[in-house]
Amino acid sequence: MANAYERGNEMPAESLRAWVELIASYLDRPSPAIVEIGAGTGMFSAAMARWIDGSNVFAVDTSEPMLAEAGQHHPHPAVRYEAGSAEAVPCPAGTFGMAFLSRVIHHLPDRPAAVRELARVLCADGKAIIRTTFRERLDAVVYDYWPQLRTVDKQRFPSEQEVIADFVAAGFALQEVTSFAQPVTPSLREYHARIVSRPQSKFTCLTTEQFHEGLQRLAVQARSEPLDQPVPVVERYDVAVFSLS
Repeated sequence: MANAYERGNEMPAESLRAWVELIASYLDRPSPAIVEIGAGTGMFSAAMARWIDGSNVFAVDTSEPMLAEAGQHHPHPAVRYEAGSAEAVPCPAGTFGMAFLSRVIHHLPDRPAAVRELARVLCADGKAIIRTTFRERLDAVVYDYWPQLRTVDKQRFPSEQEVIADFVAAGFALQEVTSFAQPVTPSLREYHARIVSRPQSKFTCLTTEQFHEGLQRLAVQARSEPLDQPVPVVERYDVAVFSLS
């Protein structure tokens, strides 16, 4: 998956910058030290280093192949990539002003332990920003073509209240839950080209036949899209912001 992840999950520069500007709007201090948990191939880590003035980013992931891809595709002098887990971040207590988790919270094997670890590595008044889709708002375009994935994700993804409860129990205060959407491809044709490589972990839940049936449905609709009137594919995410109290 590491080889396919970068191409299959990139987004237009304008969309990525809009996300970073949203993240930066929650920061209370200049030149923040940031930790990204589950950094993958480093798209967000490098973008935060590039567009949040004075920031330094510690990018952690359990996957060595993902980190290798990150070093190749998103090197940045203000980003340090290192192996580690959400439950055991390799750094001293109180190191960071902000923690960012993008599309990671549903993968954590022990979410309460991971949240307690975030509380350890954040400084006083540090922020944790969670980019996810809560169970009650599963609305990604991928479900239009693989409806069985919605059933799978209802089992995998936590609810908003479950996540809030874990953070409050670890000493965080909820600051905000909001919704934010940005284009991920400029057309359905490009979205189809991206999905061919099965770049998201959810696709491992499908049989080969199920995947190709959905891919065919997507291909038919993509071919019907007028070449001179492409419609951008937009993905919406929930954003939960917590402050260490």
